[in-house]
Amino acid sequence: MIPMNITIPKIHHSDSKNFFLIAGPCVVEGRDICFEIAEKLIKITDKYNIPFVFKGSYRKANRTKVDSFTGIGDEKALKILAEIGKAFNIPTITDIHESHEAAMAAEYVDVLQIPAFLCRQTELLVAAAVTGKVVSVKKGQFLSGQSMQFAVEKIKAAGNNNVMLTDRGNSFGYSDLVVDYRNIVEMKAFDVPVVMDCTHSLQQPNQSSGVTGGKPALIETIAKAAIAVGADGLFMETHPNPSKALSDGANMIALDNLEAVLARLVRIREAIL
Repeated sequence: MIPMNITIPKIHHSDSKNFFLIAGPCVVEGRDICFEIAEKLIKITDKYNIPFVFKGSYRKANRTKVDSFTGIGDEKALKILAEIGKAFNIPTITDIHESHEAAMAAEYVDVLQIPAFLCRQTELLVAAAVTGKVVSVKKGQFLSGQSMQFAVEKIKAAGNNNVMLTDRGNSFGYSDLVVDYRNIVEMKAFDVPVVMDCTHSLQQPNQSSGVTGGKPALIETIAKAAIAVGADGLFMETHPNPSKALSDGANMIALDNLEAVLARLVRIREAIL
């Protein structure tokens, strides 16, 4: 269910009592694979009346190694996101990393996402806010849920009340993350929708290989607990073949496995309402 305090354009099933889903590949790898993923996700979310936002990063700016894949080209990737939004009449989301990217990305997508490491960057938050697009801010791995009230205040002070927050876990040592579910409750107190990132909260960063690891087998576990404590939405990265994904494959849920997981999550949502 999309809370009444936010408006996401083109969202389907907005009157459903289900959680909403932000899902798609980590990065836009090409037109064909993005359309394949979008079509499958739309079929699943329509079946279960789940409001859905298609996700894809047009560029990955924060890779560990200099030779890691970052994207197919900004404009090319953004045009693919725009094409998906238009072809299926669904909202799309992508992340931005610098202030000058906000206006550019806003021409192609409906929601701008602020990465966790950048959630305190005032200039970036304001640049996203003044586009008039929905702004989704990921909570930094180094912050409490309570501290995210200031990110919300910055965006609203810029004249944009369409803001939501996403929890993606907290750093636990150098190479792991844990989820403190109190953060969901604390962030909901700011009167904004709260999303649980079930993908990146299971990352295992700072690997000696220079490639971030993950525990995708626990995605469903993280999601179940998030719904139980009141998360409004879920964020999941997915791919037809995660082992072949060009970015963050170690954290993704396989596309063919997603429907069964969502079906179980819908039942949990129904049970707590």
